[in-house]
Amino acid sequence: MRLNVGIDGPVGAGKSTVADAVAAKLGILHLDTGAMYRALGLTALRRNMDVQNEQAIVALCNSLNFAVTHEADGQHTFVEGEDVTGLIRTQEVGMAASTVSRYAEVRKAMVRLQQKLASETDMLLDGRDICTTVLPDATAKIYLTASAEERARRRFLELQKKNSPETFEQVLEEVIKRDEQDMNRPVEPLRQAEDAVLVDSTNLTFDEVVDTILRIVEEKRHG
Repeated sequence: MRLNVGIDGPVGAGKSTVADAVAAKLGILHLDTGAMYRALGLTALRRNMDVQNEQAIVALCNSLNFAVTHEADGQHTFVEGEDVTGLIRTQEVGMAASTVSRYAEVRKAMVRLQQKLASETDMLLDGRDICTTVLPDATAKIYLTASAEERARRRFLELQKKNSPETFEQVLEEVIKRDEQDMNRPVEPLRQAEDAVLVDSTNLTFDEVVDTILRIVEEKRHG
């Protein structure tokens, strides 16, 4: 039976880095679904498009060729054959991704692609609607979260390493705004699936989070 693991959670909860480590320990691939929405957001920004224009964004999404590969250094995301992995992690692209992901037709297209990838091999997916929509029958479902302050603190430290001028207060404001947007969008809002296990990482170390999730997966797998 195919091993599929889903991790949902708000922005800055550490889903991608935790998912990378968990997938590596399980010996399965990790698909960062947020990167796909970010790639669409990046493309819209590059083309000077209004991300609030749903019709235009849906048309763009349907016209683009998205691809994901897994290399030794992790997932690489491609748009029209261009590797955009190093360009999609800015705050600006993150906000654009949050906006374009609200559109029903965009989500449908992305979900279809994600389900296809997950059906082909054992895989861990992380995002906002994995356990509720993409993989409702996943072997194990996790909802990974932390307080808004803790998530902002982690993001702020990340940005400082990149010499970003943003203050902690600005980052916290952005985190709260993203939560608001993600939890209140009309299509597949961010929420914990009824059968997902809550993991609050506010007071846990990275290794503790990884070990907790591995334990949950093993229990679900053999339970």
